[in-house]
Amino acid sequence: MNDTTITSTARPGLLSGKVALVLGAGRGIGAAAARLFAREGARVLLASRTEAQLEAVTEEIRAAGGTAEYALCDLADPASIRAAVDRAVAVYGRLDAAFNNGATAQPPGPMDRLTEADFDRVSAVDFKGPWLAMTAEIAAIRATAGTGAIVNTSSVGSLMGNPWLPAYGAAKRAVNSLTASAAVTYGPEGIRVNAIAPGTTLTEMVHEWEADSPGIVEQLNARTPLGRAAEPDEIAEAAAWLLSDRASYVTGTVLRVDGGMRA
Repeated sequence: MNDTTITSTARPGLLSGKVALVLGAGRGIGAAAARLFAREGARVLLASRTEAQLEAVTEEIRAAGGTAEYALCDLADPASIRAAVDRAVAVYGRLDAAFNNGATAQPPGPMDRLTEADFDRVSAVDFKGPWLAMTAEIAAIRATAGTGAIVNTSSVGSLMGNPWLPAYGAAKRAVNSLTASAAVTYGPEGIRVNAIAPGTTLTEMVHEWEADSPGIVEQLNARTPLGRAAEPDEIAEAAAWLLSDRASYVTGTVLRVDGGMRA
């Protein structure tokens, strides 16, 4: 009887060979994404405002065999955004992918009860921040890798009236528009730009909302066909796919990752 030799080749990671920047990487979806991107073969630059969180996630990635560095970054500070992008290029020599996930929440409630200061803060971080980030990232991708992909974190709350979080929802809807505009503008250069719109996700932001408005997660789950909130890892998986070459013909889309809430 002849011996048959079966040779199997492991499939490369989803982001193998890429350099990825993750903004808002200290916790929640951003931290989950940084871990996942590293597992999928990317060299990752983590950025957020809190050094202790960044250091912890970076060390966790390294302990698992991944490659990670970090930089402090405040999405309300244009100079720190540019510095984070520049650090990714300085450390790794290029930028292929960016996940703009950092955000800030508003106090939940009707729009007439929101202070002007809170409105300005949400607008600066959740709307202006992604614009600043994309501007810096596109310049870095263009100057190094030549082509690449960007994913912005929007929200399912941007796709409908949002009486609980009106300023947050409006800022995220503006991000959807920026995403589409960037996709049309930079697509001819081979730079894809998409957004994800998570539904209820068990992040610190949602836990804080639940503390302010007890029962809100249960209400949201009741409106979700899958009947539950997402884990941050589940949202990160969508971002990883959109940043990968397996989504090579996808640009300008806002991908709902919402358990069917807006179906």
